[in-house]
Formats: sequence, C-alpha cells, structure tokens
Amino acid sequence: MSGSDEASLLERLGRVDTTSLVDAGGASGVLPGSIRPLRPGLRFVGRAVTVEARADLMSVIEGLRSSGPGDVLVVAAGSLEHAVAGELFGTEAVRRGLAGLVVDGLCRDSRALRELGFPVFARGVAPTAFGARKPPVVQVPVRIGPVEVQPGDLVVGDDDGVVVGSVEAMAAVVERAEAIQHREDALAEQLRAGSSLFDHLDYDRHRDAVLAGEDSGLTFS
Repeated sequence: MSGSDEASLLERLGRVDTTSLVDAGGASGVLPGSIRPLRPGLRFVGRAVTVEARADLMSVIEGLRSSGPGDVLVVAAGSLEHAVAGELFGTEAVRRGLAGLVVDGLCRDSRALRELGFPVFARGVAPTAFGARKPPVVQVPVRIGPVEVQPGDLVVGDDDGVVVGSVEAMAAVVERAEAIQHREDALAEQLRAGSSLFDHLDYDRHRDAVLAGEDSGLTFS
C-alpha cells in the first residue's frame, strides 16, 4: 500500500468507532478491556511503535525517541508494580506529534496527563516508577493479552477500547465498518426522533427461532 493510500486509510479509520470495526470483523485484534483511557472522550488512530519494557524504563524512553508524528507507542510494561510513563513523557509525546500511548501497565502523573489532552490508555496508575537499567528492546512483536502487536500495525482507540490490526486487515474491514457506522448513526437518529428499536430489529423472528432450537441471528432492517 502506498503512503497516500495508507494516509487515506488512517483518515477513514479515524471516523469510525472501535465497535464498528469489531462488528465489521476486527474482533481478533481487541486489546484487553482493562486497558482504559486515562481521559474519556479522546480517540486516536496511528501506526504502532512497539516497546518490550520488561519492568524497566530504558525501552520506553527509546521507543519515545524513535517515535514521530502519527505514531502510537504501544508498551508491554511487563509488570503492574510501577508506572512506565508520566507527565514529562506525555509532554514529549505531544511535542513529537504522537497520536497516542497504549500501556499494558501503569502510568503516573495522571492529572497532568489528562490535562495534556493526549490519548493515554493504561491499566491504571501508581505514584512510583521503574528504574532505567536494562538494554532497550523496541520495534519487536509484543503480546498484550491475547493479541500480538507488530511494529507498524494500525491502532485505533476510543472510550470502548483499543483495536489493533495490520494495514491489510484494517483495509479489508474499513468499508464494512463505515457502512455499519452509518447505519447505526441513522438508526440512533430515528430512535431519538421517537421510533422504537423494535420497529427495526427482527427480535420476534429471532426469539421464535431460538426457542425452536434453530440457528439464527439478530438483524436490523
């Protein structure tokens, strides 16, 4: 995929929710739900720069130094004992133009990070931080829960969570995700205008099929 095609894909992904991506077939790349946004209401999309921290800050610092505009730093912290990023780290990430930070671990300086308006997703916070002693390991595959994140994967995050996939995998589902997003936005507008959900959902047919032991699935009209 050319650079312009990838830029277009990133732009399109930035307009769809993670729920639409999952419904379109991207469920295999969903990070654990315990990785939550530090500040709700922020979303991001970008390319993964991966960090295998091993309970140390050297790899995290090296990953930040290796990152640039549009990148998402994805950190496998290796421990929930201490934090691997804080205010100064987040401030430098903003200066470099990063799209977001995803930490399978903890952050600190949470108030200051929230005030930055920079998307930070983590499992929680702690006041303490790891030391910086181990040789850095960056841009290698990292495992976060059941998901293996590769350097250069595309990462999308919003209040519902984080979805990761290769450029090819995201390109394969983005059109369907856009259609799902459009359909659900239109349906939500109709519901707000007074229409019933059950005017659009074939629940009765599906319920009868389930009770009859038949294979069935809910669909919207």
